[in-house]
Amino acid sequence: MAARAAPRGMWRLFSTNSPDSFNPPPTAGTTPGREQAPPSTNLFVSGLNKRTPTEKLREAFSEFGRVVDARVVTDRASGYSKGFGFVRYATIEEAEKGREGMDGKFLDGWVIFAEYARPRPERSPPQNNTNNFNGGDSYGRQRYN
Repeated sequence: MAARAAPRGMWRLFSTNSPDSFNPPPTAGTTPGREQAPPSTNLFVSGLNKRTPTEKLREAFSEFGRVVDARVVTDRASGYSKGFGFVRYATIEEAEKGREGMDGKFLDGWVIFAEYARPRPERSPPQNNTNNFNGGDSYGRQRYN
């Protein structure tokens, strides 16, 4: 007698017509949980190869319009790329062409993603607290009055 390939409980995992099978939600070009930024001349480019220089980013996006500024963001301490950057076009129309033309394309062997950059949130000025919550000073020493 031949043995069954999988126990009954495992059958659901491998079945394609099971009611419990995974069906991904429909996507309409948006990332779930993230709102789209309004159209602007500034594009956020993610998925960059760590070895892609700013000049290569500018060159790739200049095919779609006048690039005013391009910048690969690097780590302050090491100087290595963080894998994302920004491209600023002269007009919103050119930025739209650049976004459509480069989103999901290969650059230096990696698939990159281009979307409108979100405006930077306002940052509150730093607080000058010399006391921490456990009654000590900012160096961790206990204060005695």
